[in-house]
Amino acid sequence: MGFESYTDCLLRAFILHHKPAEVIKRKKEILNEIAEFHNYVPNSVLYIGFNPAILADDTPEIFVTEISNDAQNFLKSNGVKFSFIDRSKLSSYQKKFESVIALDEYFTFADDDNAQRNKVTEICNLASEYMITTVKDYKNQDFKDKEFSIPALIRNQKSNHVFLELHDHDLQDKNFWKTSVYQINDKTLVTGGPYNRRAMFFKQLAKFTSDAGAVEFNVHKNLMYKSLIKKNYEHVISIRFDNGS
Repeated sequence: MGFESYTDCLLRAFILHHKPAEVIKRKKEILNEIAEFHNYVPNSVLYIGFNPAILADDTPEIFVTEISNDAQNFLKSNGVKFSFIDRSKLSSYQKKFESVIALDEYFTFADDDNAQRNKVTEICNLASEYMITTVKDYKNQDFKDKEFSIPALIRNQKSNHVFLELHDHDLQDKNFWKTSVYQINDKTLVTGGPYNRRAMFFKQLAKFTSDAGAVEFNVHKNLMYKSLIKKNYEHVISIRFDNGS
């Protein structure tokens, strides 16, 4: 199962959240700060997977990919105007989007090193100005965070839901694991995954993006990203490209 299915877990958590406006605001503030950092407000943006920030995005051209029919219908019902692009057709959109947003550790969703490198290259080729992504510090990861993410409790007036990520690490390859997501309340259990994952390190991502034409690699130390389904923080990274203008 892939990133599209994973972000459906995020969508379910967002729908259950008792303060959705605050969630949208926090996620959109990160994107706004990146735009301010680069002194560039994009006119076109591609979201990879569902992210609440899209609900407050006033970019003239909004595109989405790796997003389910349920997520698309949710966005439409909330008045978001966007164009959907099938994942298999992305290669025909080189340098089409001024900004590409691939949050929630998108580049860790890969089967092996080659697939991971190819994914980075492919997504970099879509952005004419900059790309935004997130990663955890896997080099200095605490052992207690290796098998489980810190669970998130989503409250509303009707029920409480616990989201728990289990990471089943490979016994031979320490950088590969399968993530399963469990959504639990007192009556139901909803599962997502397992999703094949690979660790992505800062220097590794910097090398991959440089090879794909990046001219800047920025780890924004004053910005941290937190998923809806876990309490671990992720580092926000922006990668700048030279569009030749």
